[in-house]
Amino acid sequence: MLKSFVRKMSMRVNFVPALGDNLMYLIYDETAKEVAAVDPVEPEKLAKAIEPGYKLVSALTTHHHMDHSGGNEKLASMYPGIPLYGGDDRIPALSHKVKHDDVIKIGNLSVRCLFTPCHTTGHICYFVHSNSAGSAPLPPAVFTGDTLFIGGCGRFFEGTAEQMHHALNVVLAGLPDETLVFCGHEYSIQNLSFGHKVEPKNEHTAKKLQWAKQMREQGKYTVPSTIAEEKLTNPFMRVMQPDLRSLTKTNDDINCMQLVREMKDKFKM
Repeated sequence: MLKSFVRKMSMRVNFVPALGDNLMYLIYDETAKEVAAVDPVEPEKLAKAIEPGYKLVSALTTHHHMDHSGGNEKLASMYPGIPLYGGDDRIPALSHKVKHDDVIKIGNLSVRCLFTPCHTTGHICYFVHSNSAGSAPLPPAVFTGDTLFIGGCGRFFEGTAEQMHHALNVVLAGLPDETLVFCGHEYSIQNLSFGHKVEPKNEHTAKKLQWAKQMREQGKYTVPSTIAEEKLTNPFMRVMQPDLRSLTKTNDDINCMQLVREMKDKFKM
């Protein structure tokens, strides 16, 4: 099983591949020995990945699609009484419905819920940072489900270009640039290939595409990214840039978002 760790003081993230190209996550507080799961669609596999000595204290679901929430009922039966958080009543086994700016605790870690509707009407991203007194500042992390991918974003299944623009370029773009981005799928090569097509002069995208191809050839995953990297390489976070405005023949952010999404929906490598 492939996995990767991001180790920064007391906070650590372990990802566990699922269902082919999905990514589940475990968020560790090493001080409190507590862990939370994100989108535990294969709960048995996730449970085996939890290190000895740590207690699973909660599960965070980004949205109701079954490739993210389909393991919730099994997880609830495996861990009776565990709180399952999410922002949509359609999420199976939901016990704690959250809204924008609600805060969840994982030991000494704070998890701020960010309402990012569009892919689904109840999509929540989870922004995690440490509250450890006296410790050095930690790079925070955001778990973006199918709202923000490396180099891309989710389809507008239940929302509008205006909502996705707000989610990406107001809510998520407003996070610290060093925030680590943990997304719900390994789609980086396809997304960055599209980004390179629509912004061929963007050297940041070209370099990251080359890097992503090398990583995948080695059997490695491309997560995490950062908010800063996405601002440089992700066309959906660059709808205000001249080349994309020229390509879509619009001077409006939201129109540009809609037109770039339509191009992406038709894109084939």
